[in-house]
Amino acid sequence: MPSPFPGMNPFLEQEDAWHDFHERFLPAVAEELGAQLVPDYIVKIDEHIYVHDLPGEPRRFAGRADISVGLGNGPGAGGLRKGVGVIEAPLTLALPEVDVERLAFVEIRDRRSRALVTVIELLSPSNKRPGRDREQYLAKRAQLLAGNVHLVEIDLLRGGKPMPPEDRPPSAYAVMVSRAERRPIAEFWPIGLRASLPEIPVPVRPPDPDARLDLQRILHRIYDAAGYHYYIYDGRPEPPLGPEDATWAAAIVPKPAAEPNPNAPAPPDLP
Repeated sequence: MPSPFPGMNPFLEQEDAWHDFHERFLPAVAEELGAQLVPDYIVKIDEHIYVHDLPGEPRRFAGRADISVGLGNGPGAGGLRKGVGVIEAPLTLALPEVDVERLAFVEIRDRRSRALVTVIELLSPSNKRPGRDREQYLAKRAQLLAGNVHLVEIDLLRGGKPMPPEDRPPSAYAVMVSRAERRPIAEFWPIGLRASLPEIPVPVRPPDPDARLDLQRILHRIYDAAGYHYYIYDGRPEPPLGPEDATWAAAIVPKPAAEPNPNAPAPPDLP
């Protein structure tokens, strides 16, 4: 079933649902784009990896995962050599526990040269909160905007600080499409809480036409496949809606199905 809200579903912004939605959304985007851009382009999922110590330590950007970095093939890779004694350390230390967060993004590459053409980002809460995650994201964003790569930035979170520029129109949600050849001018879609999500262009290399992304259709598809209907309404939108919007949302939220009464009389047999 589709989401009951006309645009973004604010109940998907709560912590219990957002990361799952984020990780489902970008593969759906990649699938939609791949159907339009293959075979001239490669549409891939990549990820940012953030590591931070617990508790209370700031996160640090760890870059891309690389499973080739590990034990290696040296003489010690298979274990200790015979005849080598074990040196006892005078002390033991407890290392800080760490938490790892992986956040996906979509990239489009030229099939022949493998050159990066377009990056599609769906912002996460850590991108919009003050701290090192935001600083790292803004640094990567600035690098893309200074180069020859298109950037599509999708913000479906009401909370946190919006991305630059500071004079962008205020809105609940937003999409920015920055074409490399048109910078510093960027296309911008301010999206209200009650407005449908737009269909947006995804630029590639001229003279090839833009791909198209129907964000509302993708949201409905994920909502249905993930079964959000059955649990996200147990919580509340984060951040909370204002009084008028909360009343509007309450009228839209599907009512839970009534539990069957085991003591109810059986319906009469039909003739």
